[in-house]
Amino acid sequence: MNKILNTLPAEQQPIAKEWEDHTLYDAQTVQEVLQLKSDNPQEYYDAFYQNLAFGTGGMRSIMGVGPNRLNTYTVAKATQGLATFLKKHYGTQDTLKVAVAHDCRINSSKFTQVVAQVLSANNIECHYFDALRPTPLLSFAVRHLSCQAGIVITASHNPKEYNGYKVYGADGSQITPPIDQHIIDCINSTSMSQIRFDANTHLIHTISPSVEQAFIKQSIALSH
Repeated sequence: MNKILNTLPAEQQPIAKEWEDHTLYDAQTVQEVLQLKSDNPQEYYDAFYQNLAFGTGGMRSIMGVGPNRLNTYTVAKATQGLATFLKKHYGTQDTLKVAVAHDCRINSSKFTQVVAQVLSANNIECHYFDALRPTPLLSFAVRHLSCQAGIVITASHNPKEYNGYKVYGADGSQITPPIDQHIIDCINSTSMSQIRFDANTHLIHTISPSVEQAFIKQSIALSH
């Protein structure tokens, strides 16, 4: 096992060891990490040799344990980083809000709940669709609900083993420079110990069907 760990880039070795820490990760995750490390060294290496990159469109990856996979903790880290960004750039506003949607992929609903948990723990309202919805509806909801950001859990056209995390700005469109880099910097500077999981359920809201009805009405009006 030590030989496997030593083949990782030097900067990733302490991160790999951190994923075996029961004070930071749940027991099932730690068990899966240790099993992967023992049974499949090549897959273990691929899951730990780098941190999952967050770009202009967000991030997408195969699901599984490790910092180079999409999982509860990489989703939570991205959300904590986004929360930090929103507080820095919109901190003067009384209420911060984020709209969230997801597709029908494996774990999409679960990741949506993780997003809601972390946002609310950071005193940010999370308005989410409780069933799968298309991305254009999320973009509309961001503006309709006067949110500062939006998140869609989806990996678009990728195979079923993948999932993804896309961030949208207050205008309902995908984030672009220079905002994207500010968010990336906040995510990259976030440690696992800084992630807040203590959800404030009073700040988590299911998006009303009236929002979808407004979207349909406006879409029909614009088609004439």
